[in-house]
Order: sequence, then structure tokens, then C-alpha cells
Amino acid sequence: MGIALVTGASRGIGRATALQLAQEGYSVAVNYRHNVQAAADVVREITEAGGEAFALRADISDESQVVAMFEAIDKHNQPLVALVNNAGILFQQSRVEALTADRINRVLATNVTGFFLCCREAVKRMAHQHGGVGGAIVNVSSAAARLGAPGEYVDYAASKGAVDTLTTGLALEVAAQGIRVNGVRPGFIYTEMHADGGEPGRVDRVKSVLPMQRGGQPEEVAQAIVWLLSDKASYVTGSFLELAGGK
Repeated sequence: MGIALVTGASRGIGRATALQLAQEGYSVAVNYRHNVQAAADVVREITEAGGEAFALRADISDESQVVAMFEAIDKHNQPLVALVNNAGILFQQSRVEALTADRINRVLATNVTGFFLCCREAVKRMAHQHGGVGGAIVNVSSAAARLGAPGEYVDYAASKGAVDTLTTGLALEVAAQGIRVNGVRPGFIYTEMHADGGEPGRVDRVKSVLPMQRGGQPEEVAQAIVWLLSDKASYVTGSFLELAGGK
């Protein structure tokens, strides 16, 4: 079937996506930045269930590490057919007036530049003009791109706005090369990322104002990603799925 690379696959949405892709028959490349044990756990869970997976350490904000990661994928005897750009970072909740250039640049380096670099390397391998068999890319954006995340993460929200533009532009650029590019915009999902922003219980705090009155689970986002990568979505490109409980 081919290899599916999931960035930031050691936890949250990335982990759930990796597990589901393995069930669909992909050989899953589990990218992680620093938590080697968590990544190993994902690989073990996949292999114990009869699937194929391998872990790849790389900080996607570093171009040389991204290139090395894709070169490591090349050593496997299967084509890269799917990329899930999921790795992302955010920092402590803050108003714009308190942001530093260093923080803004760090967010953009991973959430924007990192996505571009992974897309670049994937296209080099998937595109018909490069001898590829085609493929599909899903960029994990956020409902924050629409909502702005005021008082919390405007820098993160802005980075996801850039991801949306990347998705639209790249989809048009490579549609004739056998590559589909789509995005998902999760809303308030129960993941460890909220702790990175200083509020582990953020979803429970806001769930009462959501139309569906609950937060989402990583598995619910993963199911949408897996569908977008599948042949069932064969005529879908440049599209976005909102996964925000109506928000």
C-alpha cells in the first residue's frame, strides 16, 4: 500500500492517526521530536496488532533534519503515498502585546516552515513528474485559524491561517501531478497540547459554550484525516473539514 508519514505522531491527534492508518494497511512512519518512549510505544502498539511502523526522530523546524527524515524513508522498499502534517507547537497563553519576536518565530518555524518543508519533500517523491505514483497530503490546521484565539494564542492561530493558504495553493499546484492536498480544522480536542499552553483542563472549561456541548476526541479527528487520504476521497482536493463541534 505504501508509507504514510505522520509528523508529531507520538501523542494526541498524530498518535490516533498513526494507529488508524496502520489498521488501513499503510506502513506508518512515526515522526517525533524528543519523546522517544512515546514514539516507541506507538510503533509497538501497531506492530503487536500486525501492522508495520517505524519511528523517525526529527524536529521539522530544522531543514536538515527534515531532509534526513525523508532520506530515511527512501531506504524502505515502499513508496511514500501519504503525509499528515500534524506536528505543531504553542506556548503559554498570552495576549499579543506580551509576545516576543523569539516566541513568534519559534511558532512559525515549526507550524509553517516545517509544514512547507515536509510538503516539499513529499511532493518530490509523490509527483508523477518525479517518477512518483501520486499520493495525498493532509495538513492539520485549527479552528483557531478562523477564530483568532484572542487572549490565548493569536500567534498559533496566525500560523494555522498560513497552513490553510499553503493547503489551498499547493493543492492547485500539484493536482495534475497525482497529489491531493486537503486540510482539517480541529476545534477543542482532548490532547496534551493544552498543557503546553498552561491550561490542561481548557477543553472542559469551554465545552459548555460549544454547540455540541463537548470537546472532541483525537480519534474523531483521525477518522477524518484517514478518509481524506483514502481513495474514498479521490475527487477531493483543496478542501477543509471542520472538526469543531459546530464552533
